[in-house]
Amino acid sequence: MQLNNNVWVITGGARGLGAGMAAHLASMGAHVALIDLDASVLDATATMIANQHSVKAQGYVCDISDEGQVERTFAKIRGDFGGIHGLVNNAGLLRDGMLIKVKDGVLTDKMSLSQWRSVIDVNLTGSFLCGREAAAVMAEQGDGGVIVNMSSVSRAGNMGQSNYAASKAAVASLVVTWAKELARYKIRVGGIVPGVVATDMTAQMKPEAIERMLAAVPVRRLGEIGEIAHSLQYIVENDYFTGRMIEIDGGLRF
Repeated sequence: MQLNNNVWVITGGARGLGAGMAAHLASMGAHVALIDLDASVLDATATMIANQHSVKAQGYVCDISDEGQVERTFAKIRGDFGGIHGLVNNAGLLRDGMLIKVKDGVLTDKMSLSQWRSVIDVNLTGSFLCGREAAAVMAEQGDGGVIVNMSSVSRAGNMGQSNYAASKAAVASLVVTWAKELARYKIRVGGIVPGVVATDMTAQMKPEAIERMLAAVPVRRLGEIGEIAHSLQYIVENDYFTGRMIEIDGGLRF
């Protein structure tokens, strides 16, 4: 797929990895619709992308775990842009915690249902709802399209991340399932499995925490947003790529 004048929807697009991938797509001529909950940052990011790359960029405030909001938002995007050609399911939430904690034979803590549900609702249900609505628009248009799910190296299982790991394994399985189901509509589906990426969030971590993290990464550094965006570009441009994941994690394995 060529990106010039195509319309791409990026969830979690207000900042960080989402904003970086949106800007990369825009640099190649794509118009971008950014979905996020932070209205002020969302509008600023859309304006910046539009000014820098001379494309249409617009922000949409939407709780992607709410079916009605997602349906209305994608209908609005379709009306505003005239169509949808691609989706990046990037929005994600962390609510880390151990399954249980026991001290001296006594249960002292456990992962709450709200911790579990909040992560599953955004990371998995949100990806499902946005993927469903984007696929419906693409199928009706009849021109095909591309859906990319953002997974994580944690999909293999990571201590303290029962909720997050489960959600990221699930969105990876959706890549394979959707690729099989949607091929008849000329819609390809891919996934990206990042390791630890340098973002505003990681910049706020304590130096000793960063050092411990880097010790587990064979290349001894964090990934860059541009490197993840380059993987997205490969998936979009290679018309034979579908139903597979690209692992870009510096060799990190938990």
